[in-house]
Amino acid sequence: MATTNITGADFKDTIHGEGITLVDFWASWCGPCMRFGPVYEKASEANPDITFAKVDTEAEQGLASALGISSIPTLMVFRDDVLVYREAGALPASALDALITQVRELDMEEVKAKIAEAEKSEASQGASQEA
Repeated sequence: MATTNITGADFKDTIHGEGITLVDFWASWCGPCMRFGPVYEKASEANPDITFAKVDTEAEQGLASALGISSIPTLMVFRDDVLVYREAGALPASALDALITQVRELDMEEVKAKIAEAEKSEASQGASQEA
């Protein structure tokens, strides 16, 4: 599967649900973005079971702002509707391949349990501060 350009209207539907979704935030004037583009495209062709999306930050300034994108390229990786990676900077092909392997190997039940525990801890801390 090749990369798909998405808009703010498409973003939630694209990242929602089971499976792995990578989202590359880029701009046409960004040199590192232009160097990362072919690496990202090649990875999308090698991993047809993964969704590879691209967001043009110039066209989608509202979405980029809402997500706090301040440097590009920024890569966000979601698995089963959970953000598991977010980092600015262009990755070389070997690092992108290694990241995809790591995301594939995640135990999502464990990840979701850790998130639930962190949320529970935050809620109890908030309640104790109110008392």
